Amino acid sequence: MSQLPRGIRNNNPGNLDYVGQPCAHLETGVPYPRFAVFPTMADGIRALRDQLLRYGERGLTTVRAIISVYAPASENPTGAYIYALCSRMGVQPDTVLDLHDPATQRALIAGIATMENGPGHLGLPQIDQALHAAPAVPQPAEA
Repeated sequence: MSQLPRGIRNNNPGNLDYVGQPCAHLETGVPYPRFAVFPTMADGIRALRDQLLRYGERGLTTVRAIISVYAPASENPTGAYIYALCSRMGVQPDTVLDLHDPATQRALIAGIATMENGPGHLGLPQIDQALHAAPAVPQPAEA
């Protein structure tokens, strides 16, 4: 299990920072915890979708605008990330995206998950199923 990428181990294919997301908790067992851990991969996929929708509400509707905030140059090779995601999606960096469109959500989530974790960890059927399923019900913490 420890050989899996961090985002996959955390059921967080987008490597979202922990900010109190419903059902999530801060990762443990790492020197510098910062990422959210979700109860299921489907919950992590939906959290990534929700983050993308929040970006859209803030006017970030192109791959360049989204990834410049999502994967800033201070932490990532942002230009390469944008290029790879655009190539995968078949769009230009400044193409305005409809972030409410299921096909666009699917393509963005698949591309981000691949960029964050490497290929082969998250399939399109898994993304589709997650986007159409109900979120996990929060469970009380064990005593």
